[in-house]
Amino acid sequence: MLNTIRHGAPTDRPPLLIAHGLFGSARNWGVIAKRLSDRGEVVAVDMRNHGGSSWDAAHGYPDLAADLAGVIGEVPHDVLGHSMGGKAAMVLALTRPEAVGRLVVADIAPVAYGHTQAHLIDAMRAVDLSRVARRSDAAAQLPQVPDDGTRSFLLQSLDVAGKRWALNLDALAAEMPRIIAFPEIHGRFEGPTLFLSGGESTYVRPEHREAILAHFPKAKFARIPGAGHWLHAEKPREFEAAVRVFLDG
Repeated sequence: MLNTIRHGAPTDRPPLLIAHGLFGSARNWGVIAKRLSDRGEVVAVDMRNHGGSSWDAAHGYPDLAADLAGVIGEVPHDVLGHSMGGKAAMVLALTRPEAVGRLVVADIAPVAYGHTQAHLIDAMRAVDLSRVARRSDAAAQLPQVPDDGTRSFLLQSLDVAGKRWALNLDALAAEMPRIIAFPEIHGRFEGPTLFLSGGESTYVRPEHREAILAHFPKAKFARIPGAGHWLHAEKPREFEAAVRVFLDG
């Protein structure tokens, strides 16, 4: 069962469901979710094996999509997914299109990627949590993660008081091949879809458009200049504005 954080109140507009990326959480989306809640209810979820949600050995996209469908229930939602959450959102739209109104896919495509994030799992596993009294203690044990932004992002999933990661690192490591892949699905989602990417990111490339349009024939494409893969964190105002215009279109 997924942990949810709800913002705003229901209106005559479809609720917005937000699905975060690998190693993220619903809390990471708090600022954007709160700002978008002025137009209606926003539901940010912790994906399985993340945050306050349940842990499970399976972490494939059909599993993640089924989790999202369970949160949506009988009332269709607009859905925004980033990276891993974007793939889960796409599988949801392709397999249960009646559950999705408008779809926003943030900086990911329905393709398999060659890069793995296993090195970040190894880095988190290497932290001696018995020596951690504050996040800075853990940060000092992450020299193999030289990027300050990535290190700070990972540390948001550290439960200092409980001396544990709020991530099922074993399951995520075992399922990494499925996480970087995309399942064989032959469906189409005919609803409005926005592929919103970072201008400096290479996750959504021109050669991916054929696969995108095969599944999402009404897809529109936009890029946020100066943003990378974590476009919502790097350019939150621009990201929010683009999402708002699309959802209200």
